Amino acid sequence: MPDLFDASPLSDPPPSPAVRPLADRIRPVRMGDVIGQDKVLGPDGPLGSMLGSGSLSSLILWGPPGVGKTTIARLLADETDLAFVQISAIFSGVPELRKVFEAAKLRRSQGRGTLLFVDEIHRFNKAQQDSFLPYMEDGTILLVGATTENPSFELNAALMSRAQVVVLERLSLRDLELMAQRAERELGRKLPLTAEAREALLEMADGDGRAALNLIEQVAAWKTDKPIDQPAMAQRLMRRAAKYDKSGDEHYNLISALHKSVRGSDPDAALYWLGRMLEGGEDPRYLARRITRMAVEDIGLADPAAQRHCLDAWALYERLGSPEGELALAQAVIYLALAPKSNAGYVAYKAARAEARRTGSLMPPAHILNAPTKMMKEQGYGAGYAYDHDAEDGFSGQNYFPDGMKRPVLYVPVERGFERELKKRLDWFVSQRLKRGG
Repeated sequence: MPDLFDASPLSDPPPSPAVRPLADRIRPVRMGDVIGQDKVLGPDGPLGSMLGSGSLSSLILWGPPGVGKTTIARLLADETDLAFVQISAIFSGVPELRKVFEAAKLRRSQGRGTLLFVDEIHRFNKAQQDSFLPYMEDGTILLVGATTENPSFELNAALMSRAQVVVLERLSLRDLELMAQRAERELGRKLPLTAEAREALLEMADGDGRAALNLIEQVAAWKTDKPIDQPAMAQRLMRRAAKYDKSGDEHYNLISALHKSVRGSDPDAALYWLGRMLEGGEDPRYLARRITRMAVEDIGLADPAAQRHCLDAWALYERLGSPEGELALAQAVIYLALAPKSNAGYVAYKAARAEARRTGSLMPPAHILNAPTKMMKEQGYGAGYAYDHDAEDGFSGQNYFPDGMKRPVLYVPVERGFERELKKRLDWFVSQRLKRGG
């Protein structure tokens, strides 16, 4: 259910029914009326079980816009007989918080608790977040924070340890259809849309209940004698922009989806996520960099040409710009998705770094050190070095690790793509090294 009727109890009285927004008019009055969020509100869900046991703890409601965060907070207060107080982190600072806490202390002394709902709680800085802690601990307030950003990144550990995070999901098309039916009952008439136009309308809301009700209210105001089809509706309504924050969760969620689709050799899914990011306004240069990283991390030496292909696509974008240059990035994504996969080089690199940390500052063996001075020659630098080009098959088999260090195996090529050939070469070198005592 969308976040409906965001005014606090101290605000002006609500407008008259004639001008009240549709979203306000159909706002749920009990928890059972909330549409969607069955996973958290059901008897076995976190909120359902809390209400069932009569024990409510401080909460962080995390979810996209228009899924019911404010509505659920209000209904939690109603069902636990707590005074509901709402503030927004956008408009509130330390002076406002002090007033809220003092009022809650007074209310508590009179025998009633306070549910403090903080919208956009992630916008408070660390000191402001810390100010809630003593009042949460002594029971002056029960905090319910709402955020669209990942609490793990945006909220400090002390606050997170005192509140349970509840994840709310975007509304499904079925949820939005139920909301549309509820709106029609309130309006007393059906929406003047064909079945295809009705479905397209709900898709335009992109899982946001508040956006869906705003669109429904616009359509309900149209004066028409026959149902409007999808093309005609699209001309009258602006499609809601897809939710995408280039510095927030969606940015990281979508680049993760793109990367894993490439790794999973699914070019269609990879193209879809690339398209989602570009439609959301992502910087194509960021995508070019991340696509090139995918070539190094997940394809590596199984197809050495993949890296070159990505760099060429990056250069093409710089030459052509948008939108033409974005086609080069799309082709690079297709190439990577269909290329043989290997992370052997990536694994070997990480293992080498770990081995370097473990062994500290061991010196290279003396025979591979240069000896530009007489003193260094006297100390044995370069003594016994075998020049590989003079050896049989151009391979001496000498040891190149520090003296006394157990030889690690870092690079293990896979049996895919070009690494099959590299594995043959590596196996030969290993066998010859054993024969020649290296």
